[in-house]
Amino acid sequence: MKKCTFCFFMSILTLTLLMTSCKSKDGSSTSSDPSGKYFGEKIEEDGAISYDSLLVAIKSADSVETKVTGLVSGVCQTKGCWMDIVSEKDSTAESMFVEFKDYAFFMPKDLAGTKVVISGKAYRDVTSVEDLKHYAEDEGQSPEEIAKITEAKEELKFMASGVKILN
Repeated sequence: MKKCTFCFFMSILTLTLLMTSCKSKDGSSTSSDPSGKYFGEKIEEDGAISYDSLLVAIKSADSVETKVTGLVSGVCQTKGCWMDIVSEKDSTAESMFVEFKDYAFFMPKDLAGTKVVISGKAYRDVTSVEDLKHYAEDEGQSPEEIAKITEAKEELKFMASGVKILN
């Protein structure tokens, strides 16, 4: 009987280790290969458009389903549950707020300044004052800066099903 209990315990331990080894410290699914690190669905940069090309495409459409390469300018410092993408060429271009499909994965908090490719859907949406203040808090802005947020904002957003960090 002791042998069966020991085997059962070892089986449970092995399964637990296998299940947790596929998750990063923040609970997000990740994988990597020599060409980069993936979050969410595994994607390649083949066929991806630049962020600047997306800005042109979204002017004539309600939404665009695509893969986009861009530069990360900021990441939620609480959990990594969102990031901002900016143009690599035009510092005056608007940024894009990126969320992750089904809240299924998160980004490393130190990703700012890194080039990524994301797959999913770009669209315009209005962000409420409450949400804008929440995101400002996540970003680590001061209470004075947060208090200045008094109006909702229409912005470019992206629901990503996968992200690949480019080396």
